[in-house]
Amino acid sequence: MPPQTQAEEAAIVASGIAAFNSEMEQGSGGKEADGGRDSAFTMKSLLWHGGSAWDAWFSCSSNQVAQVLLTLPYSFSQLGMLSGVILQLFYGIMGSWTAYLISVLYVEYRTRKEKENVSFSNHVIQWYEVLDGLLGRYWKAAGLAFNCTFLLFGSVIQLIACASNIYYINDRLDKRTWTYIFGACCATTVFIPSFHNYRLWSFLGLGMTTYTAWYLTIAAVVHGQAEGVAHSGPTKLVLYFTGATNILYTFGGHAVTVEIMHAMWRPQKFKYIYLLATLYVFTLTLPSAAAVYWAFGDQLLTHSNAFSLLPRSGWRDAAVILMLIHQFITFGFACTPLYFVWEKVIGVHDTRSICLRALARLPVVIPIWFLAIVFPFFGPINSAVGALLVSFTVYIIPALAHMLTYRTQSARQNAAEKPPLFLPSWAAMYAVNAFVVGWVLVVGFGIGGWASMTNFINQVDTFGLFAKCYQCPKTQPPPAPAPQQHH
Repeated sequence: MPPQTQAEEAAIVASGIAAFNSEMEQGSGGKEADGGRDSAFTMKSLLWHGGSAWDAWFSCSSNQVAQVLLTLPYSFSQLGMLSGVILQLFYGIMGSWTAYLISVLYVEYRTRKEKENVSFSNHVIQWYEVLDGLLGRYWKAAGLAFNCTFLLFGSVIQLIACASNIYYINDRLDKRTWTYIFGACCATTVFIPSFHNYRLWSFLGLGMTTYTAWYLTIAAVVHGQAEGVAHSGPTKLVLYFTGATNILYTFGGHAVTVEIMHAMWRPQKFKYIYLLATLYVFTLTLPSAAAVYWAFGDQLLTHSNAFSLLPRSGWRDAAVILMLIHQFITFGFACTPLYFVWEKVIGVHDTRSICLRALARLPVVIPIWFLAIVFPFFGPINSAVGALLVSFTVYIIPALAHMLTYRTQSARQNAAEKPPLFLPSWAAMYAVNAFVVGWVLVVGFGIGGWASMTNFINQVDTFGLFAKCYQCPKTQPPPAPAPQQHH
């Protein structure tokens, strides 16, 4: 290509990105009421209007380790210690890679639209729209179907976790009743407009999971190994790949990456944020899962919630309460993209009325509430969702989309984001993407899907749908009264 043409194209891309940055600094597609006073410090901006790289890091870190923190010891009992550690590191790095791909495709889509003078004022870009703009309507349909279904069940899992956790503080109500109560509580997330407004919640949420992770670690070490503890995992292929897909699910929390990016003032800075978030998450998940598995071993195979084996104390009650609050936050994270999709379907996404949008969002919560009551299988449902939905949503589709978007030489030359410094070759990127697609398709979706659904069906057969109190201790019937003696 002639140098002059290259210079012209570079100027076009640069001007597009400059316009992109300018608009994002004005409020990420939304016109803030404080417009010309963004630099002024106010309590409202401190607590409510997030958009920095730090906000994105807190959002990613907080969203990645919610209730799954409590099920990772259960996965270690299925996998064994060595496999558990290796798979956490492996899927953590793989998840960071596909999150990077999603961020690159978002910037590519946004830059192209900016060059066409498309305005996203008061409009939140979502993953399926990126796929539509870059690859066409069939990719849009696939992205919409997988993403929405995953986020739907992700919200269901948070609701199930709320009921499972509170039961260890107050068992006077069964878990199903607690699901009714927390479904109503989580419905209040309809009043949070967008990811801009999770600044305070993300910060608090990460603090809560940090406390819980280190409580699990220290409490397990102080408790010591249970009497007769055994560490026999892995024993069955079904259990091994069920545990593996739960870890795949753990590091597949970037179904909301595009929405978090869109809330940033400078989305280009997101590229390595998810990796940095994952590195922090490792400091929470690895010690806690290893310590609890060391202490209780095979007992975890029938106790998918780590809280169930630790003795009750003020420290444990505090961890339960903090996790309940955090699950409320994560419910909002998972549901907010669904709210956006529903708003666009019924035509209220552009309105500025928070009350109107909140009212329009309420129907989204109802099927989540219902499904949490139908499938209350805390633990096994994570693996099923990981194998059947996460595998495509956040691993296979982003890798394939990146390969197809940059399949031509002109697309690679005009790319808004070039290959990263640590992998400066397009061929190397294609090789990594092909490996991700092949591995997740065969191991995650294929073998993992078989194992997870087998285990899930076993739970249905054992406890039944609409189980009133999943994995609750069986109450002993009162002793029969002694027969009266007649003289």
